[in-house]
Amino acid sequence: MNIVNLLKGIDFVYEEKSIDNFKIKYFISEYWTSKQRQANNIHEISYRACFKPQLPNFFITRLTNKWDWIYDPFMWRWTTLIEWALLGRNVIWNDVNPLSIILTEPRLVIPKYDEIEKRLDQIDLTKEINVDKVNLYMFFSKKTLIQLVNLKNYFIEKEKKGELDIIDKWIRMVATNRLTGHSSVFFSVYTLPPNQAVSRERQVIINKKRNQQPEDKDIKKLILRKTRQLLKDCDAIAYPKINYLLLNKVAKYTSEIPNNFIKLIVTSPPFLDVVNYSQDNWLRCWFNNINIEEVEKKLTLCRTIECWANEMKETFKEFYRILKQDWFIAFEVGEVKNWKIKLDEVIAQIWNETWFTYLWTLINLQKFTKTSNIWGISNNSKGTNTNRIVLFTKN
Repeated sequence: MNIVNLLKGIDFVYEEKSIDNFKIKYFISEYWTSKQRQANNIHEISYRACFKPQLPNFFITRLTNKWDWIYDPFMWRWTTLIEWALLGRNVIWNDVNPLSIILTEPRLVIPKYDEIEKRLDQIDLTKEINVDKVNLYMFFSKKTLIQLVNLKNYFIEKEKKGELDIIDKWIRMVATNRLTGHSSVFFSVYTLPPNQAVSRERQVIINKKRNQQPEDKDIKKLILRKTRQLLKDCDAIAYPKINYLLLNKVAKYTSEIPNNFIKLIVTSPPFLDVVNYSQDNWLRCWFNNINIEEVEKKLTLCRTIECWANEMKETFKEFYRILKQDWFIAFEVGEVKNWKIKLDEVIAQIWNETWFTYLWTLINLQKFTKTSNIWGISNNSKGTNTNRIVLFTKN
């Protein structure tokens, strides 16, 4: 596959930047926008820092063909996997975070709506149990919490017996997504958006400030409502025919993937320690019976650029083993610490120690601006209006 195909028919601005005699080549354009291609509703499971499906779609459609094997080693955002499946590519997915599997796998083998509805009817969420010790009344009413704990226990028992099927996994995925949020379609009282959870103490403050208290919710009804939304475009989904492999490992140790097997890697790694896993996911982990401490031991949470760069170098050596010769990596990174660190520059310079060939760095601007503003976009001081994707090939 010719890398020139990637920019075919696109108007762009070219710039260069030299760092210690290393030349970084920037191709700058508005390669995709959120309105350019309407995303399939199956994507609509929120998680912090998810990138738009337009990003993986751009690389997948221009650099691969149907049934090619493609890989995302940091799949906690899952956008890439779902988009690949929609486009009929065979996929390998990996993430050390077990929540990613819970929130992704059911969207690869989708049950029918009537199967989900029938299963929910069979689950008894009204069993009288003591939920006082759970200490979640700042989020949920007692009636709602009883339903929630019954549902949690149902999944635990089914998993112990090895009987947790794709219908159960779908219900668990939707319930996990509906735990907390900022509207009436979530199980909780008003709180932060559904991609993270505030602490118990913080929610008490929110309740007092808004003069609110949790209302009774019908969990089954809300699960079915979200299911209808997710399945709206299911007639367009190609992935029941694809092959896939889901891994729950550290990205630099993936022995299950054969040598020289993958044609394209598209991913976005952890950005230093800007995301606190335990703070964001404590409630989701509670519901899914996940030990947060065990997960955090495996996470790449570097506090220095040197630590992060070394972790990426080791991971790239594993990428070199599994990637086919003459094929590509598209590695999306961003600016952190108020623009003081540009991870794309760090990544671009590791090629010499990991045997890859650096090609280009693509900068996608959400709103095309003068190139003089590329290094510090004035209308977004706390984040980024750009995607920065570093491209490599294996020669």
